[in-house]
Amino acid sequence: MVFGIGCTDLTEDLYQNIPEDQYPENEDQVASLSVDAYSKLKDLIDDGGFWFLFQEISSDGFAAPTRGGDWDDGGKWRVLHRHTWPSDADAVQNMWENLYDGVTRSNQILDRLKMFEQTDDVKKIFAEVEIMRSFYYYLLLDNYGAIPYITSAVDAPEKPYRQPRAVVFNNLINTIENNLELLEAADKKYLANRYMANMLLAKLYLNAEIYTGTAMWQKASDALDAVLEGPYTLENDVSAPFRVDNEKSSEIIFAIEFDEDDIQGFRLHMRSLHYLQVQTFNMSVSPWNGFAATPFQFDLYEEGDIRKEAFMIWGPQFTFDKEPLIDEENPGADKQVNIDPYLAKLHMNEQDDGYNAVKYSGARPIKYEVVRGAKANLSNDFPVFRLTDALLMKAELAVRLEGAGAGDEYIKPIRERAKVTPFTNATLEDILNERGRELWLEGHRRQDLIRFGEFQKAWWEKPAQTGVTTMPVPKKASDANSNLLEDPR
Repeated sequence: MVFGIGCTDLTEDLYQNIPEDQYPENEDQVASLSVDAYSKLKDLIDDGGFWFLFQEISSDGFAAPTRGGDWDDGGKWRVLHRHTWPSDADAVQNMWENLYDGVTRSNQILDRLKMFEQTDDVKKIFAEVEIMRSFYYYLLLDNYGAIPYITSAVDAPEKPYRQPRAVVFNNLINTIENNLELLEAADKKYLANRYMANMLLAKLYLNAEIYTGTAMWQKASDALDAVLEGPYTLENDVSAPFRVDNEKSSEIIFAIEFDEDDIQGFRLHMRSLHYLQVQTFNMSVSPWNGFAATPFQFDLYEEGDIRKEAFMIWGPQFTFDKEPLIDEENPGADKQVNIDPYLAKLHMNEQDDGYNAVKYSGARPIKYEVVRGAKANLSNDFPVFRLTDALLMKAELAVRLEGAGAGDEYIKPIRERAKVTPFTNATLEDILNERGRELWLEGHRRQDLIRFGEFQKAWWEKPAQTGVTTMPVPKKASDANSNLLEDPR
């Protein structure tokens, strides 16, 4: 199977301690078969898998600016924000490889499970792994459009063709719906359970008009009803779902687990905080002074919205001991680090823009808690699906089905928690903006902008465009398999 990725030898990884003809021996061993289906999730958040970074940097709320001699990297970050990514861009290649690695690992497990007696335990694990494979395919469908759709590692063609987006969509819908009743209905945030599967189903139906040309709003709403019947409640604190101990959060439906030592790959603080903020958090390593909110995102929050200060850092900066944070390299008289909330440009240099603009401009994300003594990797889990997302989706669907104001009840608790006045007649524009405030840096914005018809419009330093919503087939993959360049229709 030529996707530009390697295969994983599950025999070595999962069966090394038990002879194959004796496996599985008990329920726990059956359950362990699903483990490798989750192994590629941790790579989605940083540049090894590039999913999260692409969703946010290609949207209107986040940017990876070049700061003098820092963060140019051959322009690989700028092409994401300006939507000019070539087929050999790191983001194009890395996301494809990582997601298809997840698909392949899932297929290898499923092939193995087909060899066992189909007991109830085996069927449950089979359903769980099929949902995980569907999750990887959902991200591929969303980001690349027409893609190869393979359901077996053993029988996979050597050089597959892409399938039309609508065909892949229908396969995913059928797979998820056929497995729902076999999945566990329990609040297990790292597991592909019934609530996670219904959230995945709702996402597919919500974006069905983009994927197939036919809107399926009511089906999306019905799937969300099954999610909202689950054991999830809003936290009182807007920051609770993003703290270092957010595995306890009552509103996270499905999460990617991280640990600063043992499950690494979440480094947003390193990519964003100023170098000297190592002193602010008594960090063990110095961050890299890069990514920041766009001016649009900073201004999106209304007066009094507590999410603004909960999610961003700007203004004069201090050490952990509350002393002014001093930048001795600053050529000006005032050497205290003072972050201008408005990012100056996407490509800055000191000669044209000044030292302060290059080093200090752009509000920095602090949505994911950075604790004292933080290391290069965060221990905060990444919330893939969260209750507020489900509520805002439900509100959007109500407006699409019934008109302005129909979704107000779903948005009300979210805005009340943020200390802003609830909507009385929310429109689709209101809901898109509220999604931008609440779900910033959770990997939803690119998809939202596409669904609302905003992704190709001009913003900040991105010109208006036509026809650019998905990534091309990576050059490495098409070089290995020219069939991937054939028209899938």
